[in-house]
Amino acid sequence: MEWDVLIIGAGAAGLFCAGTARMQGLRVLVIDHARAPGEKIRISGGGRCNFTNLATARDRFLSENPRFCASALAGFSPLDFVALVDRAGIAWHEKTLGQLFCDGRATQITDMLVDRMAGAELWLDTTLSGLARDGAGFLAQTTRGLVRAGRVVVASGGKSIPKMGATGLAYDLARQFGLKIIETRPGLVPLTFAEQDLARTKPLAGVSVAASVTHGKTRFDDALLFTHRGLSGPAILQISSFWHPGDEIHVDLAPGLDLAAELRDRRGQGGRIAVATVLSAHLPARLAEAIAEELQLTGARLADQNNATLNRIAERVHRWRLRPVGSEGYRTAEVTLGGIDTRGLDAKTMQARGQPGLYFIGEAVDATGWLGGYNFQWAWASGHAAGLSLGHAPR
Repeated sequence: MEWDVLIIGAGAAGLFCAGTARMQGLRVLVIDHARAPGEKIRISGGGRCNFTNLATARDRFLSENPRFCASALAGFSPLDFVALVDRAGIAWHEKTLGQLFCDGRATQITDMLVDRMAGAELWLDTTLSGLARDGAGFLAQTTRGLVRAGRVVVASGGKSIPKMGATGLAYDLARQFGLKIIETRPGLVPLTFAEQDLARTKPLAGVSVAASVTHGKTRFDDALLFTHRGLSGPAILQISSFWHPGDEIHVDLAPGLDLAAELRDRRGQGGRIAVATVLSAHLPARLAEAIAEELQLTGARLADQNNATLNRIAERVHRWRLRPVGSEGYRTAEVTLGGIDTRGLDAKTMQARGQPGLYFIGEAVDATGWLGGYNFQWAWASGHAAGLSLGHAPR
């Protein structure tokens, strides 16, 4: 069984690369140990697939080498992918911050990608057990037998969501062929609290509020969700990619409001109203009551509070300081931070330096996007860059 290209992984990057390679007239085989292609596509965006982001730029990606992803992203833009979606007749809509979603099921995107790679072979329920050089090409040992290929593209993803089959295979293969790995960790993941902090926040599980979350000089304004284990929601998922164990984060639960001035104003108008009632005008009622209780102001009237107390209330709302003890880990992480060191890859082709014919694309590479469609755009762009290069390589 001989092929021009073997692609390991039938996720977003692998499927897209296969389609681009087929357009170069190459014989392509895609293998994956899963029972269906594009499993992360299927569950993404609440089943609607946030397939790209119009604001895609290299500054929306975390990497030891922030410039690395610029070439691939320039070579295949969000509008290029939108054109494919439109040609496939898939209806879509834009949400906030440039995020594009399908109107219907996310599996429409997978179907489009599989159609695009027409003529390629797709082997599911197929495991790779070994990969070695074979002359100018490669010899792969699979559960369906030996496969010879002139080039190999590794698109098997990172470690996030292991229940869907995620493994560290890409990193093992990279090490085997002499590439270095940037230490990996979960990204876009809920953060967890120590027991003493949970005692205060656990009763708020399910409460959501628009917030501003800061880590150092990085800030995200979006929804925050209280959970039984800590905090989640888009703002927390975003900041989690910048957070490290031991770090502190700051949360503003009422961004854009000068709460101290508001409280003084209301007090001057006749402050017989309870503090928690005033807070509930800007916060969910359960959260307002919890803050009043924490500050020992349950049932307290606004009229009875001096300026120092009003400032203390405002400080708690606008500058809530937290030190999470951890995250929920790869189990719920949407992406894997770190990965294959980009210094070992060609930014224009995704080919491994010193290893002709071997490519790494997608989540396995140390290039991780923000929440909101950026990581899918990286899958399309890196897969496209590798796919074009495959057509120019000697057969």
